Amino acid sequence: MSRPDHRYVCQSCGAVQPKWAGRCEACGEWNTLAEETAPTPLPKGLRAGAAQRLELFGLAGASQAPARLSTAIAELDRVLGGGLVEGSAVLIGGDPGIGKSTLVLQAGAALAAAGAAVAYVSGEESIDQIRLRAGRLGVGAAPVQVTAATSVRDILGTFDQPQAPDLLVIDSIQTMFVDSVESAPGTVTQLRTSAHELIRFAKRRGTALFLVGHVTKDGQIAGPRVLEHMVDTVLYFEGDRGHQFRILRAVKNRFGAANEIGVFEMAERGLVEVPNPSALFLAEREAGVSGAAVFAGMEGSRPLLVEIQALVGPSPLGTPRRTVVGWDGARLAMLLAVLEARCGLAIGARDVYLNVAGGLRIGEPAADLAVAAALVSSLLDRPVPATAVIFGEVGLAGEVRAVSQPEARLREASKLGFDQAILPVASAETARLPAAAPGLRLSTLRRVGELIDVLAGVDPAVEPSVRRARLID
Repeated sequence: MSRPDHRYVCQSCGAVQPKWAGRCEACGEWNTLAEETAPTPLPKGLRAGAAQRLELFGLAGASQAPARLSTAIAELDRVLGGGLVEGSAVLIGGDPGIGKSTLVLQAGAALAAAGAAVAYVSGEESIDQIRLRAGRLGVGAAPVQVTAATSVRDILGTFDQPQAPDLLVIDSIQTMFVDSVESAPGTVTQLRTSAHELIRFAKRRGTALFLVGHVTKDGQIAGPRVLEHMVDTVLYFEGDRGHQFRILRAVKNRFGAANEIGVFEMAERGLVEVPNPSALFLAEREAGVSGAAVFAGMEGSRPLLVEIQALVGPSPLGTPRRTVVGWDGARLAMLLAVLEARCGLAIGARDVYLNVAGGLRIGEPAADLAVAAALVSSLLDRPVPATAVIFGEVGLAGEVRAVSQPEARLREASKLGFDQAILPVASAETARLPAAAPGLRLSTLRRVGELIDVLAGVDPAVEPSVRRARLID
């Protein structure tokens, strides 16, 4: 009997190398190569089965919308695109303790209470622990079938039958293993093989599949990147465990819009959906305080208003501090350089602290103008108008660029009682804009320097040099 061949597989990217090394040559990560047994090749002379001719179809033709299961959680259904699609695989990732298991248990209990067959397989907790959590959440009476297992063969042997469950929850995929693969659970080969077998079962039986995944220290789902390509939907739980808000974001969705978000609040009895997150994010906002501006952003198809706070002060250190929470630190550095070079504001030698209130993380460049307004407001100690919303992208030349979907942003601001909007000229020239926000007064900008005039209340007809001197004084 020949000895099994061994190889070294990178646990970060899945690259295979014949011998161990400290650094993966493919992705550059250190100490990620793990020894695994190579699959046994087919005997020589064994021919593959006869190939079948594929049936080809045209693009034209009528197709039915996929059948969906409503989870009775409106925010989760929104992120999924209207509910769970039969036979789809959904991967949920997030930091430990953020609420992944709580969400899938609440969704499974709601489906089971509506008459669907739901099975919950835990590879990390015992049945007693799951029952205790269900009791705390108030869903202990839901007819959910619960078991504790880690073997994919046992799981498929139990559920792979004509009466398969409508929803199968696997918590978590990193604990599953296939006994025909000689590697430890959580390795690249085990993750890929286990997920492949479970997804094949879901497609064959029409069972919706929830896969809970661990994340690395960088916030990415642990395991090979191919795992996210195999599933139909990838959801990420965002938010700090110290905040009560949780953001569920769809990074990938084959049956709905990507970048859609759902907002939840962590309460004593689990996750509570927030139907109007803009009002909740602005509930504790104080008027008349410098360094705060309201940004009208878009998360997927949902307009969202959030407060951006900035604090600019003298620095006792030789190298000023730059602390950012909820925004890109590199973009803040670029914006500070633009304000100093194009507007003549001395910010480079000062400490700058920037925070997005509520624990939300903003990624779109439309927040540039709101961040600039908060910085200028703190530097000049002049509050931004309390009933004004701001959005727009700032370029390196100091120009204010148009952003997408200005109608939806202004419609949300008008609904919450705001009466002024500071936005780019190109966005204000949109034909449908007056009808979108009939009672909103628009302040349009071409260059970021004009923002200082709006906040300081200086007459734009004054000579720019005189105007700047008044601001500095």
